[in-house]
Amino acid sequence: MKNIFILFCFLFLNISFSQKKQDFILKSPDGKIEVKISVSDKISWSISHEKDLILAPSEMSLSLDENQILGKNPVVLNSKKETVNNSFETPLYKKKSVQNHYNQLTLNFKNDFSIEYRVFDDGAAYRFVTKKKKDITVKSEEVVLNFDKDYNTLMPYVRDLRNPKDPYISSFEAHYENKKISEFAKDTLAFLPFLIDYKNHKKAVFLEANLEDYPGLFVTNNKDKSGFESRFSKYPLKETNGGFNNINRLITERADYLVKTKGTKTFPWRAIVISDNDAVLANNDMVQKLSEASKIKDISWIKPGKVAWDWWNDWNIYNIDFKAGINTQTYKYYIDFASKNKVEYVVLDEGWSLEEDIMKHNPNVNLEALIAYGKERNVGIILWSSWMALTKNTDGILKNYANLGIKGFKVDFLDRDDAKMVNSVYDIAQKAANYKLVLDFHGMYKPTGIQRTYPNILNFEGVKGLENNKWTPNDDVPLYDTTIPFIRMMAGPMDYTPGAMRNATKSEFKPSHSTPMSQGTRCHQLALYTIFEAPLQMMADSPTAFMKEQESTDFIAKVPTVFDETVALDGEVGKYVSIARRKGNTWYLGAITNWDSRDITIDFSFLEKGKKFQAEVFSDGLNADKAATDYKKEIITVDSTTKLKYRLASGGGLAMIIK
Repeated sequence: MKNIFILFCFLFLNISFSQKKQDFILKSPDGKIEVKISVSDKISWSISHEKDLILAPSEMSLSLDENQILGKNPVVLNSKKETVNNSFETPLYKKKSVQNHYNQLTLNFKNDFSIEYRVFDDGAAYRFVTKKKKDITVKSEEVVLNFDKDYNTLMPYVRDLRNPKDPYISSFEAHYENKKISEFAKDTLAFLPFLIDYKNHKKAVFLEANLEDYPGLFVTNNKDKSGFESRFSKYPLKETNGGFNNINRLITERADYLVKTKGTKTFPWRAIVISDNDAVLANNDMVQKLSEASKIKDISWIKPGKVAWDWWNDWNIYNIDFKAGINTQTYKYYIDFASKNKVEYVVLDEGWSLEEDIMKHNPNVNLEALIAYGKERNVGIILWSSWMALTKNTDGILKNYANLGIKGFKVDFLDRDDAKMVNSVYDIAQKAANYKLVLDFHGMYKPTGIQRTYPNILNFEGVKGLENNKWTPNDDVPLYDTTIPFIRMMAGPMDYTPGAMRNATKSEFKPSHSTPMSQGTRCHQLALYTIFEAPLQMMADSPTAFMKEQESTDFIAKVPTVFDETVALDGEVGKYVSIARRKGNTWYLGAITNWDSRDITIDFSFLEKGKKFQAEVFSDGLNADKAATDYKKEIITVDSTTKLKYRLASGGGLAMIIK
């Protein structure tokens, strides 16, 4: 009898265990991606693509106050599957609309929380949703990424010397280091997006989206170095001035939690984009699809465009009868240049005001006169401000300058993505929208979808842009330029600031403060205006340099900054990329290579069939390998059946306007 009782208990325990462990399968609409969610004492997911394991079983949980761990010994109350297939308009983007087709599984758990899983044809994502009646304190979040092999990664690491004791102070500017998963750089963290190379033509890029009232995600190696685990910056309690010119806010004390927030909340999406074709990565909409719709009902006042920029070229205009610098005459000259070339804006970068108090102007800059001068010439004025100075009285400052006629702000030196900073970005975006002001966030963490929610944010830095050419002699810029379209640009637009008219070969390049140059050819720079997404796009060089190269300037001025359609033509991460974009009836095409010269073929099958088109073509000159400014301009006729081969010089490019 005793043995029977023991056997009964054993069977009962096994039945209880088998009932507790549950597996759920969710596939992409085309059936190529399969997500398996396992619920036992923990919650994990794994992802496969056409039988290839992309993500090995990886746990997820959310730890709240009062020792609540959402994901520990979870109990599934019910589940719901649904299919969504719709589209939404994107008027300030690289295409007019985005198709949003996915299968979703929602698991509702005991303890008032859910996890939503979505699988698209190009990737998968999940997020936590809480439904607590009272506010909650989030202590930590477990995001795990496990892999079955030691794959190569392209990873951007935090390399910031302003506060070496705090790895969460970062400008989010870094080249991608090609290391195996197990070789993750020591004593630092990596930020998103980053790429995994599966060596079978398949690659995956890891992103986050809809980051609101929450800190950004960093990763580090897990203990057995077979994958990555999450790290988040804790909520700031005390701050002090520091960093560049003492205009950063550095954290001196952090809380033991990430954020205190509402009990009913959707958390950020953890997303993976998967592709067996590199070019497809350069035209991806995952962040748009996972972000909240616009909170600005009327966006008709939001005007994208290009910007004549002063800082990169060090206000270096000449052959003039006044002293160039941060003064009214210089900025009138920039406005005249912008007006003549139909450039929408001029930015007044640092120096037009006191850095610590932007309500106090540089006496050499008559701002009201410049606003009026620009208005007469259809050129808007954008003002630079540090985040610290703007947030001393955000509403008052924005209201004051909007009333004066300013069109927007370039906000700089945020250099953090803790929950306090993220909330501040949302606050600035809303208040700027109230006064119909556009924004360019420089010194900023990578975009995570707020550009859809607040489309008055036209650009973000979070990229190692052309400004670094002023001081870094050894950066491999063409390699970086041919990498970011497949990784960083997937997160959103990039304030890279192209437009150098002094172009250098690899051997001839050198940093310069007042006469900076680019690495690579002139056509490489021209192509960036099509390749790099930037609804607010800088023209980095000086009016003098642009006027000396009027043919190139005319080309740049004609390239729009938002488009109706995008086609990624070809490319390989870190080697080359070619992209075509359409605005109205005109196509714009750009192609660039790394330091390797190469032949590429442009297939014009993206053009409307049965019609002839005229193409204005800028290609690398025969001598661009020695004189990087050398290019050839020609007018040719093409149609949808045309295929043309072009030779890209070392660090070279190709740019076209096709009508």
